[in-house]
Amino acid sequence: MEQLKEIAVTDVDLSGEDDWTPFDAPALVGGSLRFVSGEIGGDRYRVAYYRNGKGALRARIWFGPATEGPPGHSHGGAMAAVLDEVLGLAAWTAGYSVVVGNLNISFRNMLSLGEVVTVETEVVSAQGRKVMVHGKICQGDTVFASAECLCITIAAADK
Repeated sequence: MEQLKEIAVTDVDLSGEDDWTPFDAPALVGGSLRFVSGEIGGDRYRVAYYRNGKGALRARIWFGPATEGPPGHSHGGAMAAVLDEVLGLAAWTAGYSVVVGNLNISFRNMLSLGEVVTVETEVVSAQGRKVMVHGKICQGDTVFASAECLCITIAAADK
């Protein structure tokens, strides 16, 4: 654990791909503290948001020692929190003011602490108040978790 604490206080490279543009996705929903992206220099998460060449939301996320579940690995709840925030923000990025109504996650591989991973998102449909977003936490060809997220649009007064 001492080695992981040292990782938490060093710089973490959250650079995006060449065709990604930095994007302040949390600003879409206001200035309140976010559970995942709100603690910029902490030992839980470090997050950078981007839009890819097609405008879809992407995130680079570092899972720090405070996300530990199984020894040396991120807790499933920590991965779920990331998917909740990023997939919800993907809908906001696409122009939908939403809250998450249902989040269905499949955990596929254990995620070692101290890793920088990518969250890829895609808004797959919008019908009435329902917006469906798919996403995954991955690193190269390895998928750690994938999710289907049903978002529900909210009225302007609820924002």
